[in-house]
Amino acid sequence: MDNITVKRILCIEDEPEMIDLIRLILSRRGFEVYGAAGGVEGIKLVREMLPDLVLLDLMMPDMDGWEVYQQMKADDSMREIPVIVVTAKAQNIDKVLGLHIAKVDDYIAKPFGPQELMDSVEKILNKKSAA
Repeated sequence: MDNITVKRILCIEDEPEMIDLIRLILSRRGFEVYGAAGGVEGIKLVREMLPDLVLLDLMMPDMDGWEVYQQMKADDSMREIPVIVVTAKAQNIDKVLGLHIAKVDDYIAKPFGPQELMDSVEKILNKKSAA
């Protein structure tokens, strides 16, 4: 039955155009994409909806992505939700450090192509469903 369940993805991002772009790319593949305009709203929505995946921008004015990530990992109800970090600040060293230290599931640098986004999302969700 699980294959029929629509996967819900929450995009926490302070740029509405970026949420629209991600929604456009992922909804074509049958994902339900929700947007949260910043970290404070984002963490609230993660708690409420417990999405299958979170796409998380690091640079946000109200609460940055690392803060959101740490709150998620500190909460039993949210700890298992995979997180893909989406950020413009992806120098390779940051990428490697971020993935290792925080155990982020994956990392996408802006600007990214639609295929890159899809590949990352599908890789993480497939890994989750196989677990």
